[in-house]
Amino acid sequence: MNHKARMLTSALALAGATAMPFAAAAQTPPNVMVMAWNIDAISTFDPAQVGEVVTVELLVNTCDRLMEYDPEDETNVIPGLAESYEVSEDGTTITFTMREGITFPSGNPATAQEMMWSLHRVLNVGLGAAAALTEYGFTAENAAERITAPDDRTLVMQFDQPYPASLLLQAIAAYPVAIMLDRDTILENEVNDDLGNQYLATHTECVGPYRLERWNPGEVVILERNDDYWGEAPGMQTILVRHVAEAGTQRLMLTSGDIDIARDLTPEDIADVGARDDVEVVTTMKPQLTYLALNNEFGPFTDPRARLALRYLLDYDAMGNSFLRNIGVIRQSPVQLGAFGALSEEEGRPFALDVDRARELLAEAGVEEGTSISLILGTHPYSMPIGQHFQENAAAAGLNVSVERMANAQLFSRIRGREFEMGVMSWQTSVGDAHGMASRQIYNPDNAAEAQLTQYPSWRSAYFSEEYNQRVMEALLEPDTDTREEMYHQLQLDQMQEGPQVFMFQTTQNVAHRAELQGWTAHGFKAFYNQVTK
Repeated sequence: MNHKARMLTSALALAGATAMPFAAAAQTPPNVMVMAWNIDAISTFDPAQVGEVVTVELLVNTCDRLMEYDPEDETNVIPGLAESYEVSEDGTTITFTMREGITFPSGNPATAQEMMWSLHRVLNVGLGAAAALTEYGFTAENAAERITAPDDRTLVMQFDQPYPASLLLQAIAAYPVAIMLDRDTILENEVNDDLGNQYLATHTECVGPYRLERWNPGEVVILERNDDYWGEAPGMQTILVRHVAEAGTQRLMLTSGDIDIARDLTPEDIADVGARDDVEVVTTMKPQLTYLALNNEFGPFTDPRARLALRYLLDYDAMGNSFLRNIGVIRQSPVQLGAFGALSEEEGRPFALDVDRARELLAEAGVEEGTSISLILGTHPYSMPIGQHFQENAAAAGLNVSVERMANAQLFSRIRGREFEMGVMSWQTSVGDAHGMASRQIYNPDNAAEAQLTQYPSWRSAYFSEEYNQRVMEALLEPDTDTREEMYHQLQLDQMQEGPQVFMFQTTQNVAHRAELQGWTAHGFKAFYNQVTK
């Protein structure tokens, strides 16, 4: 048995092990990073379809993109598959020069032609991730004209407007849609002209440091090192991600040495393991907001006064000092802290618990005493405490809120299908600019049910406003930086009064890992598996 086969056998043995720790202290294999994480949201690995945080993190650690985020500076985008780029004087064209001599794991050449095809494919498949391209003017109809590869080393993207170049490089070049796929291998596995969508649900045919070896839904994801990778070889041969839904189980597995990393610990768990000498806790602020998603087709929520009322039914200080302690910072604005154009921390939290004010607003909106509302939520440790907290305060204001817990994949399916009244949701942007959130949480290009714009939380919530659509686009295209920033400030202030979501907090990511694991590097936009060693 060769070395790689032995490592995979060890990984599979770990994957099949019981979720409870061994009686004595265990140790993971020296060349395998074992991570416990709630991964029940995964439904596919197709870059044209992914949108959930878990899948995106796994995918961008498996596959390279046109541009990559700098591990040392989340505001900086650095060369990836493209070794350089040039922006035209009028700001409407970016020309990328691709690296030379790269091949896919199959041995097929990885050139600008494959990069062009991969971008065209996202638009032609037409699933949720296409929004990363369509919001900047690309369509399936104009892709052949606007995304071209005049030779094997040159990729040209022509935009319909002079968007800020820094935003484009983050929003497109460093997003999963800019993963280069192995066209020949994918087309060999095409089913009913699906451009490989079914095949890519469980395969990663890309250029990158790792390759998806196995995904057993609800159990495990295994990534194996690509030994023919063009770049620096990653430190670990295997990345093994075990589905462990319960935070308490993750903590026990970590402290016993059965895993290297725990991803979903509660505030109490973080405090407990952080005091140990054999565990380290790494904390980063994520560009992710958690909110109550409101279906604006549901009777009470068609009135902005009713939506405003719900903002007064949360005790934000109590939440921040209890079940959100160490895992989030109160944030009521639709734009994350740290982004260009974001309101300050103080300006971005104008609300406090006020049941009487909520009652007044509900009465003004015509919401009757005793109105029933269904709230659905997933399996994150904070979800049920949020639901119960809101349920109690809503009852004091005359609302009967029922709470239903379900697997995250089911929750996302319900929300994406508009089959909900309220839901506890999170959304993470890929850019450090207010447009990242505004373009998805406020802007809605087409509210029709058949549009299926599932990567727009605004569409999921059936929220549509011509006025706000226009304001979002005006802010995006405003050339004066100070004016643009002020436009985003006012947009946030207005949306907090009448917007479609009740924003609660910005996520603080806590990763607890064994002290013998070295090099864990992460910031708001990416965790870098390739830098990990033991």
